Amino acid sequence: MAEKDDVDLPDLAQNDPQSGDALLASGGGGESDPKLSSRDLEAVYDVPVTVSAVLGKSAMEVSELLKLTKGNIVELDRKVGEAIDIFVNNRLVARGEVVLVEERLGVTMTEIIKTGQS
Repeated sequence: MAEKDDVDLPDLAQNDPQSGDALLASGGGGESDPKLSSRDLEAVYDVPVTVSAVLGKSAMEVSELLKLTKGNIVELDRKVGEAIDIFVNNRLVARGEVVLVEERLGVTMTEIIKTGQS
């Protein structure tokens, strides 16, 4: 079975967040698209996805990597305060900020990335 990477999804940001049942009001683009509710997505609620928040990247040789010990600092390609990338199943979907939640790190999404915008 061939895997399809590009799936057209409606823009959920256009909807009123207070309306829980009206998940998609005018998302698809055509007049023939029926209005969907959150019940229409119940089939995918249990599908596992991998979410990654990337603080930054660094390149180094294997010999340098093997020399790393506890307490070493690895310089990343991002500056302090710069937005981090949020990936779902290895696809960039958002940018955000790191936050502290009860002594744990969390991420607040500040920007949703639309298809082709990355």
